Amino acid sequence: MNAHRYLARDVAVPGGALRIGVWEPSGPVRGEILAVHGVTSSHRVWAHTVDRLPGIRVVAPDLRGRGRSTADRPAGMARHADDLALVVSETLGTAPVVVGHSMGGFVSVVLAHRHPDLLDRLLLVDGGLPLRAPEGLSPEETVAAILGPTATRLRMKFADEADYLRFWREHPAFSSPWTPELEDYFRYDLVAAEDGALRPSTSEAVTIDDTVDLTTGSALRAALDALRHPTRLLTVPRGLRDEEPGLYPPDHLSALLLARPAISHRRVAGFNHYSILLTPEGGAVVADEVVGALQAP
Repeated sequence: MNAHRYLARDVAVPGGALRIGVWEPSGPVRGEILAVHGVTSSHRVWAHTVDRLPGIRVVAPDLRGRGRSTADRPAGMARHADDLALVVSETLGTAPVVVGHSMGGFVSVVLAHRHPDLLDRLLLVDGGLPLRAPEGLSPEETVAAILGPTATRLRMKFADEADYLRFWREHPAFSSPWTPELEDYFRYDLVAAEDGALRPSTSEAVTIDDTVDLTTGSALRAALDALRHPTRLLTVPRGLRDEEPGLYPPDHLSALLLARPAISHRRVAGFNHYSILLTPEGGAVVADEVVGALQAP
């Protein structure tokens, strides 16, 4: 394992600021990446990956409406992409590799379209290509159809940290042994509610805006049509509740990749949508791919 020094800072964006986690290598810097989390997540999701990236500087924001970021609505893929451009300019100058998990993959694709000179290549982790979304639903129904109980959690309150950890220990996606990094990730998610209880930090309103935009908006379609950056996609066979077939059923994924043959794809067996990042084994898989992307010509 490689020791990094963790720092937190804020970067101003329209309507507030984004909280940025920066992991500085203990020795010489051999590479830099921007890491973008998912729809109800935070920058702490990258801890297991960072541990396996000796010499790599990792910059990871809390997207607006999440974590400790104060910027909220309006959201959507284009707004997030423009926020990330400010983060890159402020903290990295350029990002040789942008890594996006889940919704972070969609945001990363749009970033590459709107600000192509800020990055060299993309690594998408179980996200970034269109989901198979039902048609004719209201925004709230679209979110429920795609995220299910993940969205319901945003309206829940918890008595204390132990109550929240119990909630996640019963979640089917987290059957593996728990790690300090995983508990830190969950604790970071909590903020004070008005009645003195605790609630998830992710804004339900922003989550609705983002989920609708990534499934029905124009920004992602335009970005994928214009995609020119070298792109690597990792998918996993199980979804948000450890169910098969996951976010990308094989027939749906095959059609997507057939239409975009320039995207390199790897199906990573043995993981679900969460465990590909929130376990040491998953973090190691993603870290290996990051190293490969940084070393690619």
